[in-house]
Amino acid sequence: MVAVERKDQRYCSDDFEIRCDNGERVHVAFSLDCCDRQAIAFAPTTAGISGELIRGVMVQTLVERFGPAAELPEPAEWLSDNGSGYIAHKTRALARGIGLIPRRTAYRSPQSYGMAESFVKTFKRDYVAIHAVSTA
Repeated sequence: MVAVERKDQRYCSDDFEIRCDNGERVHVAFSLDCCDRQAIAFAPTTAGISGELIRGVMVQTLVERFGPAAELPEPAEWLSDNGSGYIAHKTRALARGIGLIPRRTAYRSPQSYGMAESFVKTFKRDYVAIHAVSTA
């Protein structure tokens, strides 16, 4: 079960791709609060999703929720898939250093990650599909 009863107990993070009319691709990494499904942080790039980008989303999540704090007031889980940017040693070390507990979904099991997958589907349907995306 991904959802929790209080804010700031568990965050989930994932990434998706937006294809532009000219062939460019924009990759977007994001974080959600698993209580209220609020989108907290995001980072777009035309490069691939890297550990550095994911670490930036982690820090941005901390700052958006708690201001310029060095760490969370109490530990919270960080749920992600098994992408290389998420499982990188530096990413997991940063997570632990700022009070996040890294958790991963089961391999090849998108249903265990439904909240993030639902956000991606909704974002693409409600925003990307109705706007012209000529270039990155």
